[in-house]
Amino acid sequence: MNRIYLAVVGVLLFVCASNLQAALDRIGDFALLDSTGKFHQLSRYQHRRAVVLMSYVDDCAAMDFMLAQYKTIRSKYSEEDVEFLLIDSLDLGRPELTKLQPGLPLLEDDGQLVSEILSIEHAGDVLVLNPRRLSVYYQGPVASTLDDALAAVLNNSLNDTVKLDSSGCAIDYPVRDEHADTVPDYSTEIAPIIIDNCAECHRQGGVGPFALDSYIMVLGWSPMIREVLLNKRMPPAQVDPYIGHSDSARYLSKQNLQTLVHWIGAGAPRGSGESDPLETLEFEDSSLWLLGEPDYIVTGPENEIPPTGIMDYIYVAVDLPFDEDKWVRAIQYQPGDQSVLHHLMTYVTAPEEDFWGPEREQESVTRRFVEGYAPGNPEAIEFAEGTGVLIPQGYKLSMQFHYVTNGLATVDTTRLGLYFGDGDFMQEKLTQAISTRFVLPANEYNHVMHAEHVFEQDVLITGVRARMNARGKKMKFAVELADGTVKDFFSVPAYNYGWQPHYILDQPQLIPAGSMVHVIGAFDNSISNPTNPDPNKEVTFGLESWDEMFTGYFTYHVVPD
Repeated sequence: MNRIYLAVVGVLLFVCASNLQAALDRIGDFALLDSTGKFHQLSRYQHRRAVVLMSYVDDCAAMDFMLAQYKTIRSKYSEEDVEFLLIDSLDLGRPELTKLQPGLPLLEDDGQLVSEILSIEHAGDVLVLNPRRLSVYYQGPVASTLDDALAAVLNNSLNDTVKLDSSGCAIDYPVRDEHADTVPDYSTEIAPIIIDNCAECHRQGGVGPFALDSYIMVLGWSPMIREVLLNKRMPPAQVDPYIGHSDSARYLSKQNLQTLVHWIGAGAPRGSGESDPLETLEFEDSSLWLLGEPDYIVTGPENEIPPTGIMDYIYVAVDLPFDEDKWVRAIQYQPGDQSVLHHLMTYVTAPEEDFWGPEREQESVTRRFVEGYAPGNPEAIEFAEGTGVLIPQGYKLSMQFHYVTNGLATVDTTRLGLYFGDGDFMQEKLTQAISTRFVLPANEYNHVMHAEHVFEQDVLITGVRARMNARGKKMKFAVELADGTVKDFFSVPAYNYGWQPHYILDQPQLIPAGSMVHVIGAFDNSISNPTNPDPNKEVTFGLESWDEMFTGYFTYHVVPD
């Protein structure tokens, strides 16, 4: 009893003496991938009482000792709701980090931005973070004070941020210091980044919720821009840049991230440039057919979009007048109202099939996927040379429309232009839909999923798409060769139900006959998933938005002999 009493008194004295602040220091949300490609976001650890983060610098002489201390404390709290992580504050990059084996998840701090905003100055600096309130419990060295702070957190007795000096190897921030000396210029550095990565959607009449069409607008929205960059909400469709590559993934380099975040941190100054590139920016006419007049134009229905609310998908079947088979070699979508059309998928279906076709009953099915639409610059998609989508005579198109509301009632009439080729010289472009059936338990943070399929012929995979609903967490595409070798070739570690693009691979993947492709992922049916409508609900497989599904799509064509 005396030991317990003394322990409680010790914790109380520690809490009272550690700081005179009135409340916990607040921080912004942030997200990073780790050295294995796993996604970590502070606000998505709400199923934990605390997240502990230590700066890891492998070549610091005292690092082994500090890491051992850190692991000892981690072991002590292994049964508690506390997450222990490391962060690479030197920005070494994935290739270097994969050589290290620290025994804990090691976050890749591209551009050192997260270490910077967390005021990490030394190797071994530790932060204890509150993921629910985005605040700091403790900042200091790996020492008994960290143990005391964690005990106080779990006892709900730590109300003020504890800040203690540390003395590990100093961490330099060369880009931060450079930008502090010479703040990035709006006209020549900031505006071009906005033009290349943001303006097409964030403009008047675009699908973005606000326009970035002048310096004043960028200035006004700069706190939001900084927030969504640091927590990786934007650019949308975040993928792992170290596993495969697709132009449709909307990558943003760490150099551009540093430039934007540091400029915003400096107060987003206008600079000396006389003209505003955003005010004079002109966009391509989305009503132009970029490959010339199509051979056939499909005109969608007049879909009415209300001013507010969340819309369910709209499914449309389009009968075709062709009296013979047709081979499609290229397509182009022309959205009727770009401000509300979020994405659109089109399949070739038999007369008696709906949009989902055999996916309703089968876990692995071969389908004819025409192509999808996603917001961005007008684009005509030409299929790989010598390939095309076959539309058998009598078949139709089945389309799935996803709209977002923007405060104004409108009507969208989207058109799809089809360009035909000579079928005698074409290999059929197909899509393999690979799924599984399941029951998703309530309050499950990381419910692992897996589906697989064996290709019996040599095929060339040209694109992939991940499909889950609101509880989707991540999905990875891999191939297992006949000798047992497994290779990941595309990964979506931060799945977002609102963005489901078809990723056309820059380097198609040759899959030898007999190889097995894998779809590996997970659901998050917990309070940590911000899109989860009800973490207390058990969810089953289904094709409607209120159900859940786990389907990976592989677009491919058979390699000719």
